[in-house]
Amino acid sequence: MQPSDEIKSKLDIVELIREYVQLKQAGANWRACCPFHREKSPSFMVSAEKQIWHCFGCGKGGDVFSFIQEIEGLSFIEALRLLAPKAGVTLKAMDPKLASKRNRLLDILDLSRRYYHKVLLESPAAASARQYLASRGLSVEALEEWQIGYSPDSWDATFKLIRSKGFTENEIFLAGMIIKGQNRPGFYDRFRGRIMFPINDISGATVAFTARVSPEKEKTEKLGKYINSPQTQIYDKSKILFGLDKAKLEIKKADYAIIVEGQMDAITAHTRGFKNVIASSGTALTADQDIENKAPKDLKDQINLIKRYTNNIMLAFDMDNAGEMAANRGIQEAMGLKMNIKVIEVPQGKDPDECIRQDPRIFAAAIKAAKPMMQYYFDKTLSGLDMGKVEDQRRAVAVLLPIIVKLGDRIEQDYWLKYLSEKIGRDEYILREEVAKIMKKKPLQTSNLNKQLPPTPPQRTQSRSEKLSEHLLALIIKFPVLLEYSIKNIETKQIFGSQKQALYKNLIFYYNNVILSEDGENEANGFNYNDFRNWLLSQDSSHPENTDYFTQGGISNQSPDSDRLVLLSEKEFYDLDQPAAKAEMIKIIIALKKYYLADRKKELMHMIAEAEKNGDGRGAQELMEELKLLNDELAAFDR
Repeated sequence: MQPSDEIKSKLDIVELIREYVQLKQAGANWRACCPFHREKSPSFMVSAEKQIWHCFGCGKGGDVFSFIQEIEGLSFIEALRLLAPKAGVTLKAMDPKLASKRNRLLDILDLSRRYYHKVLLESPAAASARQYLASRGLSVEALEEWQIGYSPDSWDATFKLIRSKGFTENEIFLAGMIIKGQNRPGFYDRFRGRIMFPINDISGATVAFTARVSPEKEKTEKLGKYINSPQTQIYDKSKILFGLDKAKLEIKKADYAIIVEGQMDAITAHTRGFKNVIASSGTALTADQDIENKAPKDLKDQINLIKRYTNNIMLAFDMDNAGEMAANRGIQEAMGLKMNIKVIEVPQGKDPDECIRQDPRIFAAAIKAAKPMMQYYFDKTLSGLDMGKVEDQRRAVAVLLPIIVKLGDRIEQDYWLKYLSEKIGRDEYILREEVAKIMKKKPLQTSNLNKQLPPTPPQRTQSRSEKLSEHLLALIIKFPVLLEYSIKNIETKQIFGSQKQALYKNLIFYYNNVILSEDGENEANGFNYNDFRNWLLSQDSSHPENTDYFTQGGISNQSPDSDRLVLLSEKEFYDLDQPAAKAEMIKIIIALKKYYLADRKKELMHMIAEAEKNGDGRGAQELMEELKLLNDELAAFDR
């Protein structure tokens, strides 16, 4: 078995996609709004039985590999590497493509993580680091779960280890693990004598490190308490939230994410049962950049990551002065995002870490008491002002009005304008005049994440008759017992679209020559879609009659187009029972017959005109007789 086949056999596509998209059950399958284009109604379907997905809006579809390639922006080889550990499959690096540049860098980071972790647990030089981490309430199990490590206080210990494993000097440099010397020749280790926190991407692969200085060197360290890996080919801080790889399923389950500021905050929260906590790691959510114009791209990317799992966010930043400033910036930058954002005011300790270690129940109560984002802002702004003074009214308006303007929801914006007018005791129209001035001076720039997704791409528009033909086939696949009725009531020529005609033709052939020959008069009760699918795939797909019903780059190179119809049947008819399905089929058959007769009528009229033009009176007469019968048949439908 090829590694890709083994991986597909061991992974559940539903569980995999649920790590990225909020799926809702639709009959035997699952549906969601497509993560690859902007849409209001869900058209993204996933089949647990067929292990496939397809979007009926943008036309994309495939298996677990195509989904990961699309959503993570990876090549097939990279997707293979990402999915192998999830499936428990070991890849043998025989294919030179597996040694791609990106994968080599990931190997370096993985090796470094394992090395640092071993040093922390076993080296006498890491004794003070172990003692410090224990004092912060971290057990050996927590150190193992988060793979926390310690970098030796050496200029080149890590460098030499990685080189010994066959990696080049340039690869180690590009991975961010070494620095080119200025006052000394060659390279030296970036991280020396520090507690190492691995930073993982959404799939759990280590892509960078945050390094904390050893406690005994805190007072003398010149490089700072924390240093981070540089931006690399595999590490883009705007697309990383610390702990999201561990928290994503719990975030989906709880339907909200708690964002803290530091990595220790997140780790401590997880060890005490708050497993939907992630950390901004001092990056975008607290970055003071370009606030005047719009939320920085970093924030949009990070919120976009969270939006895969929930629309609800709670911010729990440090409540000292610096922490409050960070919270303020995070709130301002989040204006306009279609997310429900609340602020957790930590009552005990200066940060969530201290609060949780003191008493987890206090933090749990703070979560329950979290304030909506705008309410927090109003309370904080108005707490030090006297609304009886004109100058304080102006201050309140100066702070709050620009924030209200940034709100993406007009109803919410209207509510807070009225609320502000009540608080300052001024007519609402005065505030609306100020809003108009702000809008005129600088157009409103919202950060609706849906606008980052492309609209539905242009596709060949199906005619109404083609759509009905597709729906008829989908009904047959979902309700096999209706196949016999369909065969007796509509002909292949009355199905529109060559691909659909070919599939219907094969359904009829299979029914008459396989089912009835095996089961006698068992009729439609003997039809099983999976058996039909296997029979379909066993046919010679190179034969002219068989080429049309195989998907051209759709679900899979080896899957018939009927697989897509399985998902279409659940999208359109998942809530129908058999009697309702038959009633729907009857309506579709009548409509298709009318379309066929209308098309045939146009064809006959053209043929009659041609016959008369060529002086073929007898031929024109025969065609007119056929036209009369056709008109009678059409009239019968309208009665």
